[in-house]
Amino acid sequence: MIPKPVVRYPLPNDLQPDRLPQHVAVIMDGNGRWAKGRGLPRIMGHRRGVDTLKTLLRCCRDWGIGALTAYAFSTENWGRPVEEVDFLMTLFERVLRQELIEMMAENVRIRFVGDLSALPLSLQQEMQSAVTKTQHHQGINFTVATNYGGREDIVQACRALASQVQAGNLAPEEITEALFSHHLYTANLPDPDLLIRTSGEMRISNFLLWQLAYAEIYVTDTLWPDFDISEFHRALAAYQQRDRRFGKVKA
Repeated sequence: MIPKPVVRYPLPNDLQPDRLPQHVAVIMDGNGRWAKGRGLPRIMGHRRGVDTLKTLLRCCRDWGIGALTAYAFSTENWGRPVEEVDFLMTLFERVLRQELIEMMAENVRIRFVGDLSALPLSLQQEMQSAVTKTQHHQGINFTVATNYGGREDIVQACRALASQVQAGNLAPEEITEALFSHHLYTANLPDPDLLIRTSGEMRISNFLLWQLAYAEIYVTDTLWPDFDISEFHRALAAYQQRDRRFGKVKA
């Protein structure tokens, strides 16, 4: 039996537990600018960003938020300098290896979404090991979008459905939104309720294009390495002020 994790971050009194988002997605922007502003190499910003993500994951778990999805590496990020891409791949692998035991102890279920086949083989193996070892955990669902693009996600789902139609196993009129969602990388995850983007950029950058249809969007000028618990508290307080009508009007 997995012991109940220790609560590090009590829920602030001004947040209503029954109005918290159940799935938070984050675009972790600003690592490079954070490092540059301090006269440091960009890679130092990425290292600090990992610590921020670890804290956020534990905070979500302690506050009863059931799922956290982080945009770690997009399909467009391959266009960055080779040295930076190589460092990120090595960092992903090292962090997975170092943090897996602790994530298992804290009952975290981890999964990865995106075209993982393009990643280094050693990183793919670490990812698969993490997924396998945590697949039965009942704690927070932690999803890491790696080599992920929202358009590519939609296209690969279309291809899968088209193949079924071509094989005669599916009629076009049988394709529903629910069936389509089941063929996305994020199948079996609820759509995000809240998207947080740091660094002040006002775009979603090809992230979860289908899944974010009715997510509340919160943008902060804070750079990702500085996005601490107080910043997350502010984001959730703003979320709880939103009137979520999903296109409807109240009677």
